Amino acid sequence: MKGSVHRTGLISLGSAVRIRPSLPNYMNKISMFCLSLDPSHLDKIKKLNCIPVGLGNNLFSNQWLKDISGKNISKKNSYYGEYTFHYWLWKNYLQNLNDEWIGFCQYRKFWVKDRETKNIKNFESLNQKLLKSIPEKYEKYDVILGEPIFINNFSFSKFIKHNFFNMISSPSLLLNKNKRNIKFHFDMWHGKGNLDKAINLLDTKEKIDFTNFVERNISFNPHNMFICKSKKILTQYYESVFPWLERCEKEFGFKDLETYGMKRIYGFLAERYMPYWFNKYAKTSTMPIYFQDISHFD
Repeated sequence: MKGSVHRTGLISLGSAVRIRPSLPNYMNKISMFCLSLDPSHLDKIKKLNCIPVGLGNNLFSNQWLKDISGKNISKKNSYYGEYTFHYWLWKNYLQNLNDEWIGFCQYRKFWVKDRETKNIKNFESLNQKLLKSIPEKYEKYDVILGEPIFINNFSFSKFIKHNFFNMISSPSLLLNKNKRNIKFHFDMWHGKGNLDKAINLLDTKEKIDFTNFVERNISFNPHNMFICKSKKILTQYYESVFPWLERCEKEFGFKDLETYGMKRIYGFLAERYMPYWFNKYAKTSTMPIYFQDISHFD
C-alpha cells in the first residue's frame, strides 16, 4: 500500500507504547494487525477485532498504531508498502507482543475461514467470515501463508503486451506454461533483469536457494500477508529481509521509479522473498485470503 499525503507531527516511542490500542481480551490466540491508509476505517477495523495500523502521513488518531513514530522508515511507504509497518514493528513494538499467533491483513484483503467465501454483501457478513482464531489443526505449523497464486495462466494478449520481445525470442514460453516462472513474471511486470540484480545483493547462503525458488516455481504465496506463531522466527525474517532491501536501495534508488511496477519494487521484491524464506526456515501451511474493500460498506 502506498501513501502520499502531508506529514503530521511525530510522537515519541514512549507515547506510542502508552497509547497503543488495547487488544480485545477474546483474541487470546491471535493478534491481527489490519493495515490502512485511511483514518475513516478505524471503527470498522475495530469492529473486526483487529488492531488498527495507520500507514504513511495521514492524520491518524492515537487509537491507531502508526509507522511514523519511534524508529521508522515511514517516508518510504510509497516504495515499501506494508513493509514500513513491519520495520516499525520490528524496531519498536515486537517486545510488547506475546509469543503467540501474530497476523497481518489489509483494509481490502482479509484472512477467511472458508475458501468458498464469496459475494459478501455487507459488513456484518464479512465480519462473520473472517478468521478470528487459529483452528487447532494449524498448531503444528509455525507460519500460515496465503494460498498460492499461479502466475503462468495470464492471457496470451497480456504476455505479448508486457513481454513481447522476450516471448518472441523464446517461443517455448508460449507453448510451455511451466517455463513462465516467478522470475519471468517479475521481469514482465517490474523490469527485465531487476530481480537478478536484487538477488546478487543477497547473502551468499540465500542467493543460490532464492534463485532456484524463482526459477523453478510458477506460483507463490502473495500479498505480503502471513500469520506467524513465533516472535523468534518473525525477528529472524526481519533480520534477513530488511538488510537486503536496504542494499537494493543502492541499486534501484527512489528518484527514477515512475511506473507502479517500479515504484513499489521493494514491496514486490519482499513479496517474492517472503514465501521463499518462510518455506525454507519454518513449517508452513496456507489459508485463503478474501478481497473486500471495507470502504465500500456504510
